[in-house]
Amino acid sequence: MTEGQKRKAVTAMDEMSKDGKFQRTESQYRAWVKADGSTDFPAEKDRYVIYYSWACPWACRTLAVRALLGLQDVIETIAVEPIMARTKPDDPEDQHIGWWFSDKRPDTINGCKHIRELYEKVDPQGKTTKFTVPVLFDKKQNKIVSNESSEIIRMLKEFNEFADKSAPFAGVDLYPEDLKKEIDAVNEWVYPMYNNGVYRSGFATSQEAYNEAVKEVWEALDRAEKILSEQRYLAGDRFTEADVRFFVTSVRFDEIYASHFKCTRRISESCPHVFEHLKEILQMPGVRDTVDIDDARTHYTCSHKKINPFSIIPISPFQAFSDKDFPECWYEVHMKPHNRDEKFPVKK
Repeated sequence: MTEGQKRKAVTAMDEMSKDGKFQRTESQYRAWVKADGSTDFPAEKDRYVIYYSWACPWACRTLAVRALLGLQDVIETIAVEPIMARTKPDDPEDQHIGWWFSDKRPDTINGCKHIRELYEKVDPQGKTTKFTVPVLFDKKQNKIVSNESSEIIRMLKEFNEFADKSAPFAGVDLYPEDLKKEIDAVNEWVYPMYNNGVYRSGFATSQEAYNEAVKEVWEALDRAEKILSEQRYLAGDRFTEADVRFFVTSVRFDEIYASHFKCTRRISESCPHVFEHLKEILQMPGVRDTVDIDDARTHYTCSHKKINPFSIIPISPFQAFSDKDFPECWYEVHMKPHNRDEKFPVKK
């Protein structure tokens, strides 16, 4: 960026093709933390922080793995506010909307007011124009390590020596060598059809683009339903990253994606095995603490003005099954005992 030029900031909703299809761009920070010190980012306790949004499934998959591996006291986290706001409110030519911090949710590490400000602090030349979470940040070097969630969840195993050994998967590699082929095969369809598929459906600006996307979402749900009717987890008999990656979309589906992103079906009504799989993971120690469904619903309905210009928040479908208000009604349904232990007993 030359002197006098302004950085053109964009959001995901700007990544649209001429035929109305959402086309997500790749993450730009792709470094790795390594326990053996072979990279610029060695694994150390209290050195790193994850910036995240409770709404973002990509960010919350890193929180889920952090909890499952017992790393809550090893890697700090900082949350943004749910409703996006202007990141350059004093510049009438810059209408960018993005994640921000508040007195209630401050950036206690860098003192930034917006996630955009964090990116611009480490990238003053203006290479970065999309300011996403999660961000894995190195407090010692003041650098962004990674903003690619699929890689962050894999590098978290590098911190295993510092883990709380009482955690359900402490010391476990959720991307084990002997299951990589199976996990990769699942991820190959889950990402485009389901994780990103709900966004392709919700952000579509043509009927054809929407039809194509939502049908793939349904196909992904049907595919997962069949797999989970025959085995406990998506890649086999063992819990892996494939289940986490699927879970973060499923846990938001009925409350948010079914209506806000026009995916229309409800997992709790049409996919019983997927729903029980969702409940099992949500009920694993530490995982519920990585889900704030109220914050998530608030973000989607109040931040996407092109989709929901009046910020009207739909009544939760789970209030039909409970005399409790939201979000208590949602948790009441999702925290009921799952049947996965009974259907697929652990082999001794």
